[in-house]
Amino acid sequence: MHVQLLKPMISNEAIQAVAEVLRSGWLGLGPKTVEFESAFASYAGNGYCVALNSGSAALHLALRSLNLPEGSEIITTPITFVSTNHAILYERCTPVFADVQADTGNIDVNSAASKISDRTRAMIVVHLGGDPCDLDQVYATARSHGLSVIEDCAHACGATYKGKRIGSHGELHAFSFHAVKNLPMGDGGALVVKDEKVSARLRRLRWLGIDRDTFERAREPAYSWDYAVTELGFKYHMNDIQAAIGLAQLRRVDIENARRAEIAKRYRRGLNGVPGLRLLRQSGDRTSSNHLFRVLAENRDGLSLKLKSAGVETGVHFRRNDLYPMYRRDDSLVQAERFWRSCLSLPMHLHLSDEQVDYVIEQIRGGW
Repeated sequence: MHVQLLKPMISNEAIQAVAEVLRSGWLGLGPKTVEFESAFASYAGNGYCVALNSGSAALHLALRSLNLPEGSEIITTPITFVSTNHAILYERCTPVFADVQADTGNIDVNSAASKISDRTRAMIVVHLGGDPCDLDQVYATARSHGLSVIEDCAHACGATYKGKRIGSHGELHAFSFHAVKNLPMGDGGALVVKDEKVSARLRRLRWLGIDRDTFERAREPAYSWDYAVTELGFKYHMNDIQAAIGLAQLRRVDIENARRAEIAKRYRRGLNGVPGLRLLRQSGDRTSSNHLFRVLAENRDGLSLKLKSAGVETGVHFRRNDLYPMYRRDDSLVQAERFWRSCLSLPMHLHLSDEQVDYVIEQIRGGW
């Protein structure tokens, strides 16, 4: 049996929606992107959505919107995809790595607070695997020190914290719609924000700093070529092909997340009590999007090789970012070191059958 780690599921409605866009003659940023922005802002429960071409672009523009002086320190997590922390380097700021919780991999807010200096200007928190961070503590710490907060929600579409969807709690929320995310669009991203003026600036920044994008100018009685360039921007906008996929997939995301929750529950029931294996902590005041299903294993690499020999793909999410050469290694990150050395992602996607999940469980219970 071969069991993939991650695999997108694209609906027939999404395929038909793409065909309609291709026939429409308008493929770039246009009416479907505008429609998606309205729909996703409503879904997330916040004021404005700015649709972008990737989650990495969303993180970069979130930081750019803060107008931070060069050399500002940003408290962040070492356990994340590198785009989270590359965005800090793009803005010529300094990432300061906090430790993580031993049983979730999410940022340890007490560790983050201990790293704050007079140069600290913001915190980035990542809802790793779709499991929400301790947001009450995050925002209380930020308020007490006058810091901005960026939530990296790349894994967390549809997750909730204390009854509210991730994307609704703060000022800046960066989402990813990469091919294997819970809202797969091939690629794409979005910033969900509360402030209208911030939203307007982000729309300029995603389109090279131009004050009126092509679609806006095309909606005038006659196409206008004239525009102003107000500041240095980027080519970060979403296009209508991506947006059409996103609109169709958004209608399914809660149903599909419910199936992910069933798979996660099946794993947890089948793997509970396995020697040498620990399950991540669940909190009753939040729901995961279950983008990933991770376990903590003694001899993680041995388990990965055992599963590979049985046809089961696994992954590691993620290597400590401070171990990469463009960052400064921090040997005080004791829990992060333990976490990344033991964490293993098991197959989690909507094509998985119960039989495949049980097969993975059986292979693990057989030892490694």
